[in-house]
Amino acid sequence: MQIVTSWMEEGIQQGELKIIQRLLTRRIGAIAPELQEQVRGLSSTQLEDLAEALLDFSTEADLVAWLQQQQS
Repeated sequence: MQIVTSWMEEGIQQGELKIIQRLLTRRIGAIAPELQEQVRGLSSTQLEDLAEALLDFSTEADLVAWLQQQQS
């Protein structure tokens, strides 16, 4: 049961990541590979927070600032 749950959680997180990457690209344009890597490293909770925050982004700098805020 635990293996199935882990597998399902990983699948859900991958789905969230894919959607957020698409939304970011649509919102602010192409994203630098190093920023994409940072986004891929976020936890599920952080991805959910990013999904909400990106609605206010207008440039890549907004994403950079948000990611820096997560590290502190």
